[in-house]
Amino acid sequence: MNATLGSGFVALGLTVSLLGVLNTVRGLATRSAVHLARTRWYVAAVAVAAVGQFAVMERALITRDFTMAFVAQHGSHRTPALFNVATLWSVLEGSILLWVLILVGYLVLVACRFRDRLTDPMVGWVLLVMLVACTFFFLLLAGPAHPFGRFDPWPGFDGPGPNPLLQNHVLMAFHPPVLYLGYVGFTVPFAFAVASLATGRLGEGWLLETRRWTLLAWGCLTVGILLGAWWSYEVLGWGGYWAWDPVENASLLPWLTGTAYLHSVMVQERRGMLRVWNLSLLCSTFALTILGTFLTRSGVVESVHSFTESGIGPMFLAFFAVIVATAVGLVAWRGDDLRAEGSIDSPVSRTGAFLANNLLFGAFAFVVLLGTMFPLLIETINGNRISVGNPYFDRMTMPIGFLLLFLMAVAPALPWGRAGTEVLAKRLQWPVVAGVAAMVVAVALGGRGWATVLAVGLAGFASGGAVRQLALAVHSRGLRGFVGRSSGGMIVHIGVAIVAVALACSSSYVRQAEVGFMEPGDRSMFAGHELVFDGLERVELAEKNEMRVRVLVDGDLFTPAITYFPFAGQTIGTPTTRSTWRDDLQLYVLSVPEKEGDATKVWVTVQPLVWWLWYGGGVMAFGTLLAAVPDRRRRRDEEPVERAAAADVEVPK
Repeated sequence: MNATLGSGFVALGLTVSLLGVLNTVRGLATRSAVHLARTRWYVAAVAVAAVGQFAVMERALITRDFTMAFVAQHGSHRTPALFNVATLWSVLEGSILLWVLILVGYLVLVACRFRDRLTDPMVGWVLLVMLVACTFFFLLLAGPAHPFGRFDPWPGFDGPGPNPLLQNHVLMAFHPPVLYLGYVGFTVPFAFAVASLATGRLGEGWLLETRRWTLLAWGCLTVGILLGAWWSYEVLGWGGYWAWDPVENASLLPWLTGTAYLHSVMVQERRGMLRVWNLSLLCSTFALTILGTFLTRSGVVESVHSFTESGIGPMFLAFFAVIVATAVGLVAWRGDDLRAEGSIDSPVSRTGAFLANNLLFGAFAFVVLLGTMFPLLIETINGNRISVGNPYFDRMTMPIGFLLLFLMAVAPALPWGRAGTEVLAKRLQWPVVAGVAAMVVAVALGGRGWATVLAVGLAGFASGGAVRQLALAVHSRGLRGFVGRSSGGMIVHIGVAIVAVALACSSSYVRQAEVGFMEPGDRSMFAGHELVFDGLERVELAEKNEMRVRVLVDGDLFTPAITYFPFAGQTIGTPTTRSTWRDDLQLYVLSVPEKEGDATKVWVTVQPLVWWLWYGGGVMAFGTLLAAVPDRRRRRDEEPVERAAAADVEVPK
């Protein structure tokens, strides 16, 4: 029954989304208000299909309905409830179901937000673009990613459960959904960009409509990336959180272009400049989310994140090509209309700093894209497999990161027009003091290496600039000074500075070693920590068996384990981590004795300031929320923009 019902919802979704596209096209072509207003019913029907197919699959997983092939291949009576629910997005077909649910959720929100303007061609084009995206993903579900196939289980059948790595930590239940909220969220600003180009309404009004949608997507993508890094750190036991994995890079690329847009859009709002650049950034960001999904889902890269190879890859590549061709064609078509009269008064101004910021983010994205795609291109051309390792990414991105931190401190202190030397020196006085103090403290605490000390100093410089701006806002407006895009952005900058310090110190001063134990009571010292072997412990659970190694570290019990999932036939390591504000200590089991005389071997990792990486991510998320809160003072300034959005004209400069 579940298979039939799920297939019915897929067919319904594909049918009504396609009919919605045709209806909206007809409404736009004939300027029919009746057809444009009717789009709401197609949106409602698509929502029913998306929610229905997702609910059917979750019901089948929860009830262990092994008559469905998906559940038979990935479900199990032994899987804990939380991971049983998360099984849906741990596999290719289920992840597309989640993608469609979130995409349709955004579609419904847009339709509700602009319910009084459904007959506006601008809104019509927005809904059309989103319905086209829905049609594509429903087509995937009806074709190569069909999740509702049938299976004939024999009596007593039980499935293997999800991949052991994906049911070994609670973050697996939250990382993909949050990441998808960011990925899919960029569909909304992309749709507005296409709508503005298609209608020729290129004034600054449409920017106001997309500002918070973009901010929401960017914030979710930021948190999703950090949750993924945290999951990797806690589960894989390699003592790291970012390996420049191709699929990790695929999530970083839209984050970089989205960050560039959030900065440069302020220049367009203020000075009417960078129209082509901003439209290109929005289109590139959405295109990169599709490219990232292709890399993750097609299996073309060897990654712990990528799913098995399937026929879904060519369809994603074709969709990616359509997006790029459409965006380039529309921008070229409106090229003359997109020219702005504004110009940069001086390179030493906030406008000039934002332009430099955009160039750096663009360079960062190009470096990551080149390192990610180059091996795939070589393999496609001549069949040879090569790899681009961490040294390439570290050496190429490090100077760009330094410059971005520098601009983070300088840009807020610059006026929009020409900056006077005396004014700039006065505004940067305390940020410079903060930067120098940070470097002195780093050296005093044992920091060595010019790159790490410089990173700490620039992070202090950037934090000082952000704190200065916040202090001015609070002084003039009280606690309301923390609210609004400008102040929220400064809090995000503080979070970025914290993350930069954590990245620099944890990667530069990491210490690792293999420690062997023969008998309980054996002791070892490493990095100032005493390790005492307390023996082995076998634990049998419903879904797995664990051989735990009991180690007392400074008196605290650690129980890293080798975990065997019998029905999946896989063995993985399960590390144990102790996090403090100062450093993290992680133990990972390399081997346990198989015969008499063998040693128990444990991999020990000590890293400073890793905890601050997750804390900095929380500060960034908090700043994003504050930036999304309407600012009453700014609201008065935006009234002309809102009137312009309604009248489809440019804002007077």
